[in-house]
Amino acid sequence: MEIKELYKLYQQHPCITTDSRNCPEGSIFLALKGESFNGNQFAQSALEKGCAYAIIDESEYKKDERFIVVKDCLQTFKDLAREHRRQFEMPMVGITGTNGKTTTKELIRAVLSECYSVMATEGNFNNDVGVPKTLFRLNDDQDIAVVEMGASHPGDIKTLVETAEPTCGLITNVGRAHLQGFGSFEGVCKTKGELYDFLIAHNCPIFVNRDNEHLMQMIAERGGTPDIYYYGQSDNEDILIRGEVVSCAPFLKFRWREQDHDANYVSEWMEVQTNLIGAYNLDNMLAAITVGYVNNVPFEQINHALASYVPTNNRSQLTETETNHLIVDAYNANPTSMAAAIDNFKRMEVSPKMAILGKMGELGDVSEEEHQKVVSQLEKAGFDEVWLVGEEFKKVSSKFRTFHDVEEVKTAIAQQQPQHKYILIKGSNSVKLFQLPELL
Repeated sequence: MEIKELYKLYQQHPCITTDSRNCPEGSIFLALKGESFNGNQFAQSALEKGCAYAIIDESEYKKDERFIVVKDCLQTFKDLAREHRRQFEMPMVGITGTNGKTTTKELIRAVLSECYSVMATEGNFNNDVGVPKTLFRLNDDQDIAVVEMGASHPGDIKTLVETAEPTCGLITNVGRAHLQGFGSFEGVCKTKGELYDFLIAHNCPIFVNRDNEHLMQMIAERGGTPDIYYYGQSDNEDILIRGEVVSCAPFLKFRWREQDHDANYVSEWMEVQTNLIGAYNLDNMLAAITVGYVNNVPFEQINHALASYVPTNNRSQLTETETNHLIVDAYNANPTSMAAAIDNFKRMEVSPKMAILGKMGELGDVSEEEHQKVVSQLEKAGFDEVWLVGEEFKKVSSKFRTFHDVEEVKTAIAQQQPQHKYILIKGSNSVKLFQLPELL
């Protein structure tokens, strides 16, 4: 069955489920596969629970005409999502990058929501299953969409942009993450740059951090596009939105202004007190301001959105407990984000400081080198106490206390009972440091 025919069927049954435990009456079950499951095996059960049709890609599971056999269910899912996306002419902001994707997406959502009805990626539904699920949430009541796209292997972003077809976009940054999947830092740049490739090919606007040399090089290599909107912290004359850190005590306060040197115009500085920890979040703020500005959100409403935004999901949060102040960033960790977190913690005007840092995953052959760099940065930072968690930290030269896993850390917390400290908690999600805040 052709995609357009399948989409007509979807319009008659506008609900696709990929989970046989959740089968709304009259919905369509689509059989995805994973390393440990095969959705084809659950197609019959899905129909019995209420689905009207089941899309499968293994013909031996077909029992009657309610089973629709396709070549590849995942590809069909993406093709159907693209067909659904093409029913709407609304602008769509595509976002990718090594660090800051989700925070930037949420900030852009907050800014645009001041003036528009916004559909945005929920949580981190940013892969080849999550993006199609996001696109199926598009409807006629929305004005604009913000779609986050993640990648861990070459070609991932190309696949996602060809599914979502964004009308503008940005790369937050590129860093040394998922190197086992990408093979090298150059592989990271090439894959993330697939968003630029799509936007340039379709003459779509791009938002670029002018101060990021890697992004500037990626733009230069591609010959650029007429519609590039630059933001940044430097005094380059082609920057449209410029910002500066005012303080981090401990929340980020910054100021920003619009500048158009060609028109001999520079606005007054505007100051914003945020609820985010980390000077590194200024770039995310400036990206959101630039997207809002280009979409005609008034300055006052941009500032209101940024000042009101409160982070969730263990991202750049300050948590006050009865005994400590916790800076929790336990969702993800790679060399770039770890270095930024340590540098920001060093700059924070608070004391005493304690850091509990977990290993960084998926670094392949450079893992030991990158963990040694973290230790070297910590030695220069001069924190009052440092705990390092994971076997990777045990393999490098370090004067700091090391732990095999989070369970050992829990035991140490129970014994030592840290009090009246500012504690940075950061590590890859697999280390499970998100279990520590309730103990501190």
